[in-house]
Amino acid sequence: MKDNTKIFEDYKVPKAVAAMAVPSMLGMLINIIYNLADTFFVGQTGDSNQVAAVSVSMPLFLLFMAIGNLFGIGGCAFISRSLGEGRKDRVKTISSFCIYSAIAVGVLAGVIFLIFKRPLLYLVGASDNTIGYAQDYLQWVAIGSPFVVTSITVCNLVRGEGSAKSATLGMVLGQVVNIVLDPIFILDSGDKLFGITLPFGLNLGVAGAAIATVLGNVFSVVFFLIYFLQGKSILSITPKRYSAKNGIAKGVVNVGLPASLNNLLMSISNIIVNIVLVSYGDTAVAAMGVAMKANMLVVMLQIGLGQGVQPLIGYCYGAKNYTRMKKCLRFSMCCNIVIGTAMMLFYLVFRENVINVFINDAEVVNLGVKMLTALMSPGPVIGIMFVLNFAFQGMGKGVQTLLLSVGRQGLIYVPLLFILNKFVGLNGIIWAQASADFVCVVMSIIMFAIVMKGINKNSPITNK
Repeated sequence: MKDNTKIFEDYKVPKAVAAMAVPSMLGMLINIIYNLADTFFVGQTGDSNQVAAVSVSMPLFLLFMAIGNLFGIGGCAFISRSLGEGRKDRVKTISSFCIYSAIAVGVLAGVIFLIFKRPLLYLVGASDNTIGYAQDYLQWVAIGSPFVVTSITVCNLVRGEGSAKSATLGMVLGQVVNIVLDPIFILDSGDKLFGITLPFGLNLGVAGAAIATVLGNVFSVVFFLIYFLQGKSILSITPKRYSAKNGIAKGVVNVGLPASLNNLLMSISNIIVNIVLVSYGDTAVAAMGVAMKANMLVVMLQIGLGQGVQPLIGYCYGAKNYTRMKKCLRFSMCCNIVIGTAMMLFYLVFRENVINVFINDAEVVNLGVKMLTALMSPGPVIGIMFVLNFAFQGMGKGVQTLLLSVGRQGLIYVPLLFILNKFVGLNGIIWAQASADFVCVVMSIIMFAIVMKGINKNSPITNK
């Protein structure tokens, strides 16, 4: 742990941000490829119903991510603050609580999804044309839910102790396995991929995509298990350390619940979008699914930077080193502005080419181009909100995190979705998310200014 705390305390701000953020961003880059892989390889079947089925199933998959983030991000923030306060023994209890709670809740959610998968999928926007494919996808994800939830949780906990490289490596390993297995499970022998005839393939379609996803998460869990058994971590996986008492559960849930709620609201908002889009046909559902997948590149890179520096912010906050904390935040936001602007310009120039990568359907491509243009418009500034949101998490500011989460995916976005749909039609749906994003950027800046005003008034400033 000595090397990890050195990053938190002694590295110059650009070096410290790079040490924590670059591995996280690289991991997110692989995560983007991993998330795009399912849609890409399913798209190679030429069946838009299968592509739409993946999009319809995604909100339910996000619920598993929400469970992982409840205990992973909540535990990550709590761990980094505890390290800043010098309370290393509490870190062991936090990690044990998070891991075993995540497994239990993940198993419960998986059982519920297996039992009620058909009505749940109709509820989230599946049509008679896509329900069969969507059931195939959700069934395998539900079976593998303990591994999906555990890999997300543990990756965040390891990042919280400052081991950004190990956290990223474990995540990337699982994603690479998924990407490699995708064409094998999804496509059939004799199918062409990049002009090359595949010598083998199981022809499982969307079910194959789900199986590859589960196996990727299994590999990640095995990696982290080996990491712990090698004694490289201050974290504990010992069941005897498990305890929800003495503020452990409260400290995790205070930050983890808003982060989890963000995934839940993202899931609910995707459900609502799919339900609204169904009235415009399955083509609109497929196009939005592809556009959102493509937009993940800019969003996930910027989230990766914010997520990467979260433990650094949490440690500085716990150590009351507010001057260093603000320097890290300013540098991180400037980096995200550059990234967002560059990616927006790239997508504006090559948007049709980007959509064509996923599916060769003229109607889907034309609609997808419009959707991608709208989704990319907040690119230069939305990274500010992501950095500040992760800063609130690192500081244990659950209320601020909750307000941003509820706003971006709920209280601001959903009303805009219905209002704009009523008055503008399909174009209103297309621009609803971008409009909500701009509002939330302004919200995050105002809330952070209020938080810092309170810190400057009530606490001494440590200059390190």
